[in-house]
Amino acid sequence: MANPSTESADPAVQESPWRGHAALLVVQLCFGLFPLFAKLAGEGFTPKAMAVWRIAVGSLVLGTLAVVFYGRRAVPARGDLLQIAVLALLGVVLNQVLALEGIALSTSVNAGLMMTLIPVFTFGLAGLVGQERLAPLRAVGLVVALGGALLLQLQGSGAAGGPNVLLGNLLMALNCLSYACFLVMARRFLRRHPPLVVIAWTYVASLWTLPLLGHGQSLWPEGAGDVAWRGLVLLLLFPTVLAYLLNTYALSRVPASVTAIYIYLQPLIAGVAGVALLEEPFEPVMLAAAALMFVGIALVTRRPKAASA
Repeated sequence: MANPSTESADPAVQESPWRGHAALLVVQLCFGLFPLFAKLAGEGFTPKAMAVWRIAVGSLVLGTLAVVFYGRRAVPARGDLLQIAVLALLGVVLNQVLALEGIALSTSVNAGLMMTLIPVFTFGLAGLVGQERLAPLRAVGLVVALGGALLLQLQGSGAAGGPNVLLGNLLMALNCLSYACFLVMARRFLRRHPPLVVIAWTYVASLWTLPLLGHGQSLWPEGAGDVAWRGLVLLLLFPTVLAYLLNTYALSRVPASVTAIYIYLQPLIAGVAGVALLEEPFEPVMLAAAALMFVGIALVTRRPKAASA
């Protein structure tokens, strides 16, 4: 589960902005349906097996496209290799494994709500390292959003959820934190390299983990039915490849400050899909958690007013 829409490599280009907004809408649809696709694929594949498929396919497709579009610019400098390795660990390996393991234990509805923690954690970490000014309202937003996440955790520990949902929610929160660390660390790197190149290399630099993740996992399980295979194909096509390509396109046409707003659509899409298609329960306490998290993200992503001269 990844949403790079909170950061941009280049200044926004105003050429055909409506196309950028259209692309962002499709991106949110792809990421919003990620929990649904993972649940479907989970009927035949383990989370680690899905991660292996995503890293392998993502490396092949995104790496090839990066070379096609950027040629020699797609080849990283030797001095960037260590940073790329760390970015790969945070933004791909831990991000995907924690997300898929969390979704397997929890619900699509909870996964959608947890997605909103990505920009919250990102602004919080950016404030700690001095990349962002952590204004009072933003600090309040962090507390409010984390309060919503805690409420969701308490809901998961109740009779309707149980320890599996509680652990699943926690893993998804850690996934969001891992990806937020990736975004903060990648900020300067993204200013020097095109987003597609950065994303491609974080995938390629994750290939060494495939033997570790795939150990003891069946990548072609005999018991996987049509539903599981369809879910895996959708998982690879939309949140793994198409979402990143369209997001890269959108970031060159829409300001990064605007793209953060679109994350509000992801929990709505994930929640509707989970309730309507997977018949997952939607309990009243989730509305309170959603309200807190939405208010928190609104405060966190709000640009502080410039100080008067």
